[in-house]
Amino acid sequence: MTDLMRYAAELEGAGEKGLPPVEKWNPEYCGEIDLVIKRDGTWVHEGTPIGRARLVRLFSTVLRREGDDFFLVTPVEKMQIEVEDAPFVAVLMRREGEGAQQKLIFTTNLGDEAVAGPDHPLDFREDPEVGERAPYIDVRAGLEARIARAVYYDLVALGEPREIDGEEMFGVWSDGVFFPFGPADEVYE
Repeated sequence: MTDLMRYAAELEGAGEKGLPPVEKWNPEYCGEIDLVIKRDGTWVHEGTPIGRARLVRLFSTVLRREGDDFFLVTPVEKMQIEVEDAPFVAVLMRREGEGAQQKLIFTTNLGDEAVAGPDHPLDFREDPEVGERAPYIDVRAGLEARIARAVYYDLVALGEPREIDGEEMFGVWSDGVFFPFGPADEVYE
């Protein structure tokens, strides 16, 4: 059993007490592990989806991003994994308040919450797989959640046009920040 598996077993037995300080750990690189986070948010180990939600949640708490690479880390071990798109999927959104000060709170498939705003920006970028722009939110420390299509429709329903640098953009407010989806004439098409 690797140190990572032993550590997971220890954490699982201890119960969840918050996120471990993975950004402070500097373990030695131990190679790759056959673990893939699929585009739909499924965690797959050696070709088989991990069926224990609690174990997946546990692994997600020791996930760290370095540039374009993703690692599971413990105080003594660092193993690279593959992430097809983003490590999380935002499956729910709720709104608190209205107007520019409203807060849009996203919940991921693994229970993390992020309020879109200065600390958790929304980003809209081209998705080469489907050939259109897709929305993402920064959840923590560079780990993003792709916003699920149904949640995106809810987000669009809250959108409004706003002029930015002489161009009418369509976007949404959250926590005092306006996040443009793109030019209003392209979004309305």
